[in-house]
Amino acid sequence: MPHVRILHVIILLLLSGACSEREKIMDPIAPPPEEPAPPAATDSIVLGDLVVSEITLNGARLVASLANTSDETVITKGFCYSLLSPPTLEDHVVTVDDAAFSALLSGLSPNTSYAARAFVTTNERTLYGPVNRFRTLPDGLASFTAPAYADDYSPISSWSNRSRWNLANVHDPTVEKCGDYFYMYATDASYGNAHVGYGHFPYRRSRDLVNWEFLGMAMPETPPAWIKDTLNNIRGRLGLAPIANPAYGYWAPVVRRVGNTYRLYYSIPVDNYIASGLPNTPANFDNSWTERAFIGLMETDDLASNAWEDKGMVVYSATDRGTNWSRPSSTNWSAYFKWNAIDPSLLVDNDGKHWLVYGSWHSGIVALELDPATGKPFSLDNEPADFGTRVARRTNSDNNRWQAQEAPEIIYNPETGYYYLFLAYDELAVAYNTRVCRSRSITGPYEGYNGANITAGADCFPVITHPYRFSGHSGWVGISHCCVFRDPDTGQWFFASQGRLPENTNGNAYSNAIMMGHVREIEWTENGWPVVMPERYAGVPRVSISEGEIAGTWENIFLNYSSGRQQVATELVLSADKQVSGAITGSWAYDPLAGILSLGEHRVLLRRGLDWEANPRVPTLVYAGITAQGVSIWGKKK
Repeated sequence: MPHVRILHVIILLLLSGACSEREKIMDPIAPPPEEPAPPAATDSIVLGDLVVSEITLNGARLVASLANTSDETVITKGFCYSLLSPPTLEDHVVTVDDAAFSALLSGLSPNTSYAARAFVTTNERTLYGPVNRFRTLPDGLASFTAPAYADDYSPISSWSNRSRWNLANVHDPTVEKCGDYFYMYATDASYGNAHVGYGHFPYRRSRDLVNWEFLGMAMPETPPAWIKDTLNNIRGRLGLAPIANPAYGYWAPVVRRVGNTYRLYYSIPVDNYIASGLPNTPANFDNSWTERAFIGLMETDDLASNAWEDKGMVVYSATDRGTNWSRPSSTNWSAYFKWNAIDPSLLVDNDGKHWLVYGSWHSGIVALELDPATGKPFSLDNEPADFGTRVARRTNSDNNRWQAQEAPEIIYNPETGYYYLFLAYDELAVAYNTRVCRSRSITGPYEGYNGANITAGADCFPVITHPYRFSGHSGWVGISHCCVFRDPDTGQWFFASQGRLPENTNGNAYSNAIMMGHVREIEWTENGWPVVMPERYAGVPRVSISEGEIAGTWENIFLNYSSGRQQVATELVLSADKQVSGAITGSWAYDPLAGILSLGEHRVLLRRGLDWEANPRVPTLVYAGITAQGVSIWGKKK
């Protein structure tokens, strides 16, 4: 009751002042002030305040200080604790022998309040320090089991081991819930090409977003006939010979529930040269660009059935250059196609309109309105005008068609009233990073954290995922091409993407081809921006966080953009007396109701998470936020 105590002091001061004035009135000749009392003797034993930290389900660390300027000899020092206050030597006692006045308690009961204090016994007496109370963590964490699957899954990467993959071999994921399960679909990509020959668009399911069951492929090995037919019909209109056996890719699906139907849009690029129709190899280069990509549509009423009906073409790569598909060299990147028909994302806006947002590199990202009944465009008669409206690009120049920007993912958050456009930047093997911008309208303009117009070509900030490394692990690179989804039962937002191990991890020269699926929680800042939590989601129970758990050593990462390089964590210390040192300086404070931890000038969202780098993996505290300058912050308690 601090307010009561302050009021009590004020009343005493006012009463004291009133008495003084009354005495002066009654006796104007006041007596001289009394002589000050002599200072107390300095030869004493003083036990400082007890600090409690590292609180767990069954333990806590106690730290105190001892100053002995007396002639007495300290025989024993330590701590006593009990369920009652104040504890004595008749209760539980732990003694300390070394110079550090610290002890780690164990064997405590979960979610239980304890009283503790330091003590010393001398050759003359027993002295106690101030009492401090703390509560052990709730029992919700006691039954938690951390995921045990290895990040380096190379020993089980073969097709015959697919039942053990969990989130191994995930690239460009998309997630939707159906019944009790979340279903994840992905690009055709696997370590050692283990998937080849078994179909396309691998998929898996999970009840908890932690443990995933690999189910197989969503599309049969033989692709839909419309792709080749449509390709060669277009080539025929341009006076080009048909391609007998196109070289297909199977990339970046997106799955969404629309009413009682699930729609899966998929990307099929054709990797043959336009002029000759030959496959894209250095030996076959014919001074032309490679062929267009197509986005198709499949539908089902039940994801569990994996019974998809292919609905044919939705859109294809559009050009504004007619028959001028010449390319002077294989190092020229001024693309023939204006819009690149890959990386689809689907959203139904607040007016009930359906939009396909797609694009990669080339001239930017476009939003194309769809017919809700068919899931396809109303018209593609005029190329490229009917193929969409640009909503983002990385450069202001219309002549730059190699923008290192792709994989749009778009959502609407009703709590903030904004549409959020997530974008992947740079090459995918190492430098891949995720940016986000927002708009009140699905077609833009989209603005970054700094107010810059992304639709007009400004660079997008903040960076919300980036290659990184905490201590004790190789870290991750290539963390992007995300899907963003919300659990319909809990309302929690999630971010899923791939992550790649750096080259030569565990002595493996090909470890960068190890693509692990990452699922992370998204939280929202006070000013309505999404932040991605630094550690992967593991289902750690969301029990309340006490202030006593926060003090200690942390690792902090500022996600400043650094192309192709990991951001490496640096040490951060939060002291028991609320001071911050190391990567950030100042003081700290915690608002448990808002879940906000203040670190100097920064405000971050504090949550429970899993220390994936620890061995064994254990629950810890994590935070994420955005600085006033628009730089994302990640942190993890060691």
